[in-house]
Amino acid sequence: QVQLVESGGGLVQAGGSLRLSCAASERTFSGYAMGWFRQAPGKERDFVAAINWSGGHTDYADSVKGRFTISRDNAKNTVYLQMNSLKPEDTAVYYCASGTNLATLASGGGMNYWGKGTLVTVSS
Repeated sequence: QVQLVESGGGLVQAGGSLRLSCAASERTFSGYAMGWFRQAPGKERDFVAAINWSGGHTDYADSVKGRFTISRDNAKNTVYLQMNSLKPEDTAVYYCASGTNLATLASGGGMNYWGKGTLVTVSS
């Protein structure tokens, strides 16, 4: 079973940047697509970004396009989410998840493992 551990969350002012990391426990990480999702207080969990197993293809929610960048380092079993130009509406708990393929993750399905999340708070 793959364990996913997120880190890098915190408090940042609007316009600032954060980089989230998600470390996987097993080398089989490199065979999975990976995604980031977020859940704001009182709302459902939403798709943010996804990346295929090789890192050659990515997809983003419209709300973060041009501001967030997903990447991965298979040698380190880690996926990243670089978040720039943060807005108060980006405040949420951010989760990483593994899945069978990028398209399925981007549509909100096919997740097989989840991390426990890291809180991002953007102040105005």
